[in-house]
Amino acid sequence: MARDQIDMTPIERRDELVAWLESGCKPKAQWRIGTEHEKFPFTVKGHNPVPYEGPRGIQALLNGMQLLLGWEPIMEHENIIGLYDVTGGGAISLEPGGQFELSGAPLETVHQTCTELMAHLAQVREVARPLGIGFLGLGMTPKWSRADIPMMPKGRYRIMTKYMPTVGQYGLDMMYRTCTVQTNLDFSSEADMVKKLRVSLALQPVATALFANSPFTEGKPNGFLSFRSEIWRDTDPDRSGMLPWAFEDGMGFERWVDYALDVPMYFVKRGDDYVDVSGLSFRDLFAGKLKQLPGERATISDWANHISTIFPEVRLKRYLEMRGADGAPGRRLPALPAFWVGLLYDDTALDAAWDIVKSWTAEERQKLRDDVPTQGFAAVIRNRTMLSLAEETLKIAREGLTRRRRFNAGGENETKYLEPLDDLVSRGTTPAEELLDKFHGPWAQSVEPVFDEYAY
Repeated sequence: MARDQIDMTPIERRDELVAWLESGCKPKAQWRIGTEHEKFPFTVKGHNPVPYEGPRGIQALLNGMQLLLGWEPIMEHENIIGLYDVTGGGAISLEPGGQFELSGAPLETVHQTCTELMAHLAQVREVARPLGIGFLGLGMTPKWSRADIPMMPKGRYRIMTKYMPTVGQYGLDMMYRTCTVQTNLDFSSEADMVKKLRVSLALQPVATALFANSPFTEGKPNGFLSFRSEIWRDTDPDRSGMLPWAFEDGMGFERWVDYALDVPMYFVKRGDDYVDVSGLSFRDLFAGKLKQLPGERATISDWANHISTIFPEVRLKRYLEMRGADGAPGRRLPALPAFWVGLLYDDTALDAAWDIVKSWTAEERQKLRDDVPTQGFAAVIRNRTMLSLAEETLKIAREGLTRRRRFNAGGENETKYLEPLDDLVSRGTTPAEELLDKFHGPWAQSVEPVFDEYAY
C-alpha cells in the first residue's frame, strides 16, 4: 500500500462504509488500470539485504529518487518511507523488509502501464547503481533467512510483526520475504463489481500458475513452484483466502462491509503514531468502545486503512485488486494487467470467463487454489488441467484486448503483452520450473546466478 489515507471525517452509520465502497463505481469511459509491483533490493556485492540506514541504504535510495523525480516525500517521524507524485500519478513505498514498490498511476491502456514501468525501472537503476544496489524480480527471496532481513521503520510493521505469529505460521515470511505484482481494475456498478470479483477469484489460481516464481528458500528448492502462494495459505485465515461467501446470493457492497467489520484490526493511526489494537474489532471502534481510544469514533481514514489490511486473493477497495501473482522480471510484468484487462474490461470476454467458472463449487475452487502452489500447470479441476485452463483464458483475454482496440504509436494493440504468457503455455512450463532447470543445470545448484539473470 502506498500511503495511509487521511480523512478524519467521523463515521456515524454502517451505510457510510457501504457508500464509501460504492463511490468507486465509474462509467466504462472512466475505467483505468493500476499496477503495483514489488522488487527485492540487494547489495550488488555479496547479494545481501539492503539496510534502511547508511550511505548505501534504502533511505539514501529514497532520497536520491526524490531528487531525481521531484516527488513529495512520505515521512514517518524523521524517516522517509516513500514518495508520491502530487500530480495524481504513482507512489513509491516500502514493504516490511525493504521491498521497493511502485504503485502506478491510474492509466487508460496497458501500453501506458508498460511505459510507466520502464520509466520507473530506468529511474531506479540510475539512483541505485552508484549505491551498489540491484533489484530482483521473484516471488520470494531465494536465499535470505528471516533473521537476515532488516525491518523498515514503519509503525504499522512493528505492530504486524508482533501479531502475525499469533495467527499463522507464515505471516512473517509474507511480510519480509515475498514480492507480488498486482493489477487494480474498476467496475461500473454493484452487479458489475460482483461479476468481476467472482470471475477473478475463481481464476486467480491461473495467474498464480502463470506467474509462479518462488521455488527457492534459503538457497535450496523448497518443493513449491509458488511458495509465495503457499505462504498465504497459512498467514492469517481471518483476512485471506478465496471468499466462498462472495458467490452466494445477496453478495454486494454491504456483504463486503460486514466481512471487513469482522476482520480483526492491526492498528489505528492518530497523527504520525500507530496505536496497537491488533486482534480487536472495528465494530468496537465504530461504536466508540475501544479501550485504547476511549470515546473515539472511527473515521473514513480508519476504514480505508483497515480495508488495506485485508488480504484475500482478490480485494475490494473502491476498485478490485488482483493479488494472486508472484513478483516477476520486468519483461513479464506488463503481461499481468494485459491478462486481467482482456478478461474483465470487455463484456464478451467477461461473459466467456464466467461461463467457465460459474458452475464450480466452493470446494473445487479451493482445491484448485490449494494445488497450484505445488502443481502449477498440472493442477486439475473437473478433469481439466490448469495448462488447458490457462490456454483458454489467455485466448479469451486476447480476444478481449483485440476488441478494446487500444493501439500504441506503432499501431500495435495490447495483445502483444500476452506473448510471454503464451510462450510459457506453449512450452507447458511455469517460470519456477525454468528456474529449477537452471538450478539443477547450468547454475550448478547455486541460486547466486539469479541475482544477475533475473535482476531488473
